[in-house]
Amino acid sequence: MPLKTLFLNPPSFEKFDGGASSRWPATREIESYWYPVWLTYPAGMLEGSRLLDAPPHHIKWQEVVEILKDYEFLVLFTSTMGWDGDQKMAEVIKQTYPTIKIAFVGPPVTTSPDKALNECPAIDFICRREFDFSIVDFANGKPLNEILGVSYKDASGKIQHNPDRPQVTPEQLDEMPWATQIYKRDLDVTKYNVPFLLHPYIALYSTRGCPAQCTFCLWPQTLSGHAWRKRSTDDVAAEMKWAKENFPHVKEYFFDDDTFNIQKARTIELCEKLKPLGLTWSCTSRVTTDFDTLKAMKEAGCRLLIVGYESGDPQILKNIKKGATVERALDFTRDCHKLGLVIHGDFILGLPGETKESIRNTIEFAKQLDCETIQVSIAHAFPGTEFFDFAKEKGFITNEAMNDDGGHQMAHIEYPGLPVEYVMEMVHKFYDEYYFRPKAAFRVVWQAIVNRDVPRLYEEAKSFMKLRSQRNKAVRAAKEANAAKAQESVSMNA
Repeated sequence: MPLKTLFLNPPSFEKFDGGASSRWPATREIESYWYPVWLTYPAGMLEGSRLLDAPPHHIKWQEVVEILKDYEFLVLFTSTMGWDGDQKMAEVIKQTYPTIKIAFVGPPVTTSPDKALNECPAIDFICRREFDFSIVDFANGKPLNEILGVSYKDASGKIQHNPDRPQVTPEQLDEMPWATQIYKRDLDVTKYNVPFLLHPYIALYSTRGCPAQCTFCLWPQTLSGHAWRKRSTDDVAAEMKWAKENFPHVKEYFFDDDTFNIQKARTIELCEKLKPLGLTWSCTSRVTTDFDTLKAMKEAGCRLLIVGYESGDPQILKNIKKGATVERALDFTRDCHKLGLVIHGDFILGLPGETKESIRNTIEFAKQLDCETIQVSIAHAFPGTEFFDFAKEKGFITNEAMNDDGGHQMAHIEYPGLPVEYVMEMVHKFYDEYYFRPKAAFRVVWQAIVNRDVPRLYEEAKSFMKLRSQRNKAVRAAKEANAAKAQESVSMNA
């Protein structure tokens, strides 16, 4: 029997979505939770294991410590924002259960393994990048010095970095357990909410990796890599058929791949196998997807696309190596509207080259696109990304803290002539200008009525306005602090 293993997406800030597959680990404007898909695969390969997703199930650290009395091995998925709290609790757990083995996985320990092991003696080892088989090897008794892709301290206290593990192959992806089976075993799918998806929903992957080179994107640069590996369409369709039978109350399935439809032939082939199932599903999409592919998706039950437009400024798109143009984005969006595909558009303020003018360009671009819903994020330079290296080299990182005390995103990059408080202020102006248009406001309310989601819309609106107020206070405080500094400087020079 393998070590009895608990896979943990840990408690953190209230409403924090960090250790799952969220693109921007943070506390959301509106309470949202993505699934910890990464943890399902090794959890499914180890008999007697359990996947514990604390945030959506509102499980506190005290409860986690109590649950751990029945386990021999803890695998914790940490995040950049959650690292401080996670490592402190690892120390508590080790003190409570001295014999338990603890492994950390996730971006921070991949990019800074020495830092992780030196700061947190409670960690027995960390897994770099894809960790599925490294974790399974250890739980099945393989010595650390023989396991690829791990870093640990040897008996003398010296840090050892074993050679990297080869990336998971397409064949191995097909052989892995289905994420949905682990959800059925360990999670309550009604606890997961994303405002623009039907509730309840389920998220899963059909591929791994992303060949795109976007400089800011966390996952391809830290965990999954740029090599695009796909499950067979037969395996994906079989999982979807099983999920439909086992989750009759689920309204929507979401393919959370970084680039679900990047290959036309594969997408159309999968759509042909999904069509007979009669499912409602959604996915991520790049604006380079052509009309024929989108048409096949719509006919197979696709309802919504999450699209990373990022910016409406052509130079910024070049700066971040987006591999797309404003013109192509407009054509793609027209195709989606023509087919009746709903779009949730993602935008980021504060990317390299951002100016007050480029922010205005992006706001006007978003209104021209007229997507069903949008999300406006503040650019975060996560360690391990090309964006981080650029911002650090140029001295644009004003502080290492990307979040406030509640885990909310805060601007931490400042360009000449673009104060951080201005970027924060423009996030709210972006939302206001977009959603307070009569057409946009009516559409959101009408969809809530059609989908019988009016109570959810009401709660989301309250949450958003509360956070908006908190952020506005932070912006005012920053402005006052800067004004005081400026006055002090004038007085000193007088």
